[in-house]
Amino acid sequence: MKRMKKLLTILFALLLAGGVAAREPRQVVWFDGRHPITYSVPADVEPVVTTALAMWKDDMRQVTGMEPVAAKKAMIRVVQGTGVADGFRISVSGGQIVVEGNNGRGMAYGLLELSRMAGVSPWIWWGDVVPERKSRLVMDCDFRTEQQPSVTYRGIFLNDEDWSLRPWSTKTHDAQGKGTIGAKTYKRVFELLLRLRANALWPAMHEGTTAFFKTPGAKAMADSCGIVIGTSHCEPMLRNNVGEWNVEQRGRFNYRTNREAVQRYWAERLEEVKGNHAMFTIGMRGIHDSSMEGYTTEQEKLEGLQQVIDDQQEMLRKYVGRPEEQMQVFVPYKEVLQLYEKGLRVPDYVTLMWCDDNYGYMTRLSDASEQQRAGGAGVYYHLSYWGRPHDYLWLTTTQPGLIWNEMRQAYDHRVRKLWIVNVHDPKVAGYDLELFMDMAWDMESLTPSPSPNGGRSKMTLEQHLERWLCRQFGKEAGERLFPAMHEFYRLCGIRRPEFMGWTQVELDKKKYPRGLSTVTEVPLTAEEATARLADFERVKTTVGECRQYIRRELGDAYFAAIEYPVCAAAAMNRKMLGDSAESHRAYEEIQTLTSRYNAMQGGKWRGLMDAAPRKLPVFDDVRARLNGTKETAPVVCWNASDYEEASEGARIVQMLGHSMKAVALPKGGTLTYRLDAANEGDYILIAALIPTQPNDNGDLRFSISVDDGEETVYTLKEPFRSERWKQNVLSGQTRRETKVHLAKGIHRLTIRALDDHIVVDQIMKR
Repeated sequence: MKRMKKLLTILFALLLAGGVAAREPRQVVWFDGRHPITYSVPADVEPVVTTALAMWKDDMRQVTGMEPVAAKKAMIRVVQGTGVADGFRISVSGGQIVVEGNNGRGMAYGLLELSRMAGVSPWIWWGDVVPERKSRLVMDCDFRTEQQPSVTYRGIFLNDEDWSLRPWSTKTHDAQGKGTIGAKTYKRVFELLLRLRANALWPAMHEGTTAFFKTPGAKAMADSCGIVIGTSHCEPMLRNNVGEWNVEQRGRFNYRTNREAVQRYWAERLEEVKGNHAMFTIGMRGIHDSSMEGYTTEQEKLEGLQQVIDDQQEMLRKYVGRPEEQMQVFVPYKEVLQLYEKGLRVPDYVTLMWCDDNYGYMTRLSDASEQQRAGGAGVYYHLSYWGRPHDYLWLTTTQPGLIWNEMRQAYDHRVRKLWIVNVHDPKVAGYDLELFMDMAWDMESLTPSPSPNGGRSKMTLEQHLERWLCRQFGKEAGERLFPAMHEFYRLCGIRRPEFMGWTQVELDKKKYPRGLSTVTEVPLTAEEATARLADFERVKTTVGECRQYIRRELGDAYFAAIEYPVCAAAAMNRKMLGDSAESHRAYEEIQTLTSRYNAMQGGKWRGLMDAAPRKLPVFDDVRARLNGTKETAPVVCWNASDYEEASEGARIVQMLGHSMKAVALPKGGTLTYRLDAANEGDYILIAALIPTQPNDNGDLRFSISVDDGEETVYTLKEPFRSERWKQNVLSGQTRRETKVHLAKGIHRLTIRALDDHIVVDQIMKR
């Protein structure tokens, strides 16, 4: 009897264990630590699949120590699927991991998604992020991911390459001669784009850079990586005017007086690319981003540009194919926007590409009618810029919240055909570039702040940054780094390192040598300067302390992505705000940091980092002085997110503004704050907002009222390149003052958005 009970007990335990095991997710092991990973790929695939397969195999070799091998009965099986172009699925079936790509790029993205799952960063080469060795790789048997792009074409514009990408390519990576960004360099750029799930490029086009189509092997490299080549807003019909239009041979680039030569010039390229997947920028400007030659009045320019666009449609039909079947892009930028709004006819199948103001604030988006266009719409966005009021070509410090807010607005206006982001160098663009591409790939995966109502689980912007840091440098380091890098973006949002001289570029050359103002004084109070320096030092200290948690082989990756920008920005602030001796030491520190950057990886990056692009005065060994230009500073009463009440639709945007929690309001939305007046009297209240643009071609108004009294209305709309606009984009805020008389006691302050695109940052008093 006892023996029977014992047997029953054992049997019950085994059944229980079996039941638990059955409930636990089973796993397939795709690397067991002893045998190489096996894979199979269809025999006939697009070149991009072959490229991605080679990248994936190299990734797996670094992760596992073994080269994956092809096999008929493979653990990883890549197959052709159906669905949205570039989309893919990964699932487990019959003990195999199946990567199903909807086209060649979809297969490529799916393979490289396996690299991500194995711990490989997209920045494995560009960021020197050496993957951690793994002894085992597993996947749950019920695992499934299905991904497809939110935006059809996603890419970068390599622009202002003169002080980074071109000298590095010319002297170090390609080393083929003066002015060359060679095929070898483009290949590395294209591989990064593949890892970031991008598929488009506007090539480098400055004077001194060899034109893309004149660079041997460059187009073949693009084809091998599935990258669609286009050209910037001032380069119609895939022509690089700066490098390819020879005035002595062809005459003036003037459609009015030299039409036949211009058309022949365009026809040469169209014949060359026939049968290739390409995007054609249409319209016309001057040779390098200037107004069209030969036309004087606005009406003449309108008629001339209309003739150009009409003729280009016939040229495409003649040399390439039906124009309505080609990817065409029209960029209403600068004066061209005015001509478009005067009635320029752009074919319905052409993509309208809207632009920011060069500083990250969208100036125009598709209205209700334009959202119905067959060609859809695109965005040209900046993470770096050369021009007035001041360049930012050194570090990439755009606040993540600004990128999210502006691109979310674009996406909600159905701007989903083409997103191009301007970068002077993809390595330096780093995190911001990946955030932009993640949004273009899956806009709905990110949210600006935690949802108060739950719903679909999304990653917040802050979580995105923290996870990026953890992926790059390990969980222990990443979690410690996040508060420091959060603070870094706050400080740079108040004033970018390049703007710390309070200087400007492209001024009147009769008054300013080279059109550049010089560093003279800093308009901060002593208290503001001291606090800013202390804040930077705290960030710098944390970054230094976190190095102990970094794997040794990630030392250069950490220096390039974290230590260099943080320490160099801190030094730039000390140079401008410290005493004379400290200022010089800070200047020397920047030079030392930059030399170290260019010596990383045995000289792999020699020539990439220039700490003084265009040799602007702000980068000089200057001793700026606090000359008492500002005796008092307004007191911040509330950050925008500290409201008592908010109307429906108000949303906090993490990592945006001086507050790092700016609040975006829909039209008609309100924020209410509790205002405590200690004494009766006159008060000056200051509303500080994000300097957005009226992207609906209307106004940008908000109102302030106290105790539900009469509203005082303000507009944030500023003429492009006006002095007030310049100061706004340099400081990342625009402010409006209200004088009120308050009785002693508690009051209610209400801010109301009277138009769309109102984003409140802080409320101050003086």
